[in-house]
Amino acid sequence: MKEEKSITTTGEPRWIAVYSISLAVAGLITSEFLPVSILTPIARDLHVTEGMAGQAISVTALIAMFSSLFTAILTKKIDRRWVLLSFSVLQIISNILVSQASSFAVLMAGRVLLGIAVGGFWAMSTATTMRLVPQHLISKALSIVFAAVSFATVLAAPLGSFLDGIIGWRNVFMLVSGIGVIALVWQALVLPPMPPSSPSQLHTLVSVFRRRDVKRGMLGVTFSFAGYAIFFTYLRPLLENITHVPVAILTTILLFYGAANFFGAIIARFMIDKNLSLTMVAMSFLMSIVTALLIFLGGNMILASLFIAVWGFAFGSVQVGWPTWITLAVPDEAESGGSVLVATTQLAITLGAGLGGLVFDHIGIGGTFGLGSLVWLCAAWAIWRAMKGRVWKAASASGGMVHL
Repeated sequence: MKEEKSITTTGEPRWIAVYSISLAVAGLITSEFLPVSILTPIARDLHVTEGMAGQAISVTALIAMFSSLFTAILTKKIDRRWVLLSFSVLQIISNILVSQASSFAVLMAGRVLLGIAVGGFWAMSTATTMRLVPQHLISKALSIVFAAVSFATVLAAPLGSFLDGIIGWRNVFMLVSGIGVIALVWQALVLPPMPPSSPSQLHTLVSVFRRRDVKRGMLGVTFSFAGYAIFFTYLRPLLENITHVPVAILTTILLFYGAANFFGAIIARFMIDKNLSLTMVAMSFLMSIVTALLIFLGGNMILASLFIAVWGFAFGSVQVGWPTWITLAVPDEAESGGSVLVATTQLAITLGAGLGGLVFDHIGIGGTFGLGSLVWLCAAWAIWRAMKGRVWKAASASGGMVHL
């Protein structure tokens, strides 16, 4: 395959554009996870079970997986600025549809639109960031974007629960659509024209995935996000069954986790700039240890809170590390690489949550966290194996980051 030059800019960094993207991402992630804490009122109003209402989350993830693979292909001739703006438009329409839903079908239609936006935006966000800042500032830019992700992921559930009691769940979705409006206007004002750097084709995705370094990396991605899904999906059952915390304190612990994850994503760039592979391996191993410790010491509320915060901080580094890695592994096909990364991430989350639930039903929460610890240990091994290849030596030799 013919190699092309990296699409990173050599001019002044466009930080205001990076911040506009981070707001758009925050709006999308908030919208995605908003139903978590308001399934009961949604189900009651639409006359469906909570299990059916929960499909509003799973259908978004499923559509996002396909969207992440095919968005770059279907929009290969369109300026990336307009594509990103269209995703904010979809987020606005989605939330308005959900807020006005008179039936379960309308609700699901709105969530399908959101899935298209979430998957497409994620697949293109890394490649877009590369075009807004010079190569040596990519990790800093990505840390800004993923700090917004951390912030939105954790605040979505408690925010939805809190505001539902004040203004109702429908108005909560309308309020979040306002974030999309602000992001749309901001991006329209500050994003520069970004013509497609190279045509994206289905065979390009396959070609990118077949690269030795990418295949090894995707194994690491799979273990990483499966481990994340196991831990975060069943964190509340652990706190309720082992730590025995009341609901009010549980919310505080989750917010504490979110704050640690937020700062982890911000600080990650300093560690990644020094040594990407060592940071990723060390943080994965740390999460494996912490997950195991929660099984035995999670009954102590203070220790459990501390362990959860440490885990959140460590995962912030992994969140930033993988997008940084893909920009270095496939700089000539950043959009296709981003698509493969997002699709693998979505699949891994689905597998992790499903397998974790199966273990939980048959063994209990201790078995689930034991599995999580093992998965993160496998992630550390897979990351070490993926990041010791030739691409990192080449990047280092060309004046990029130090990877080994």
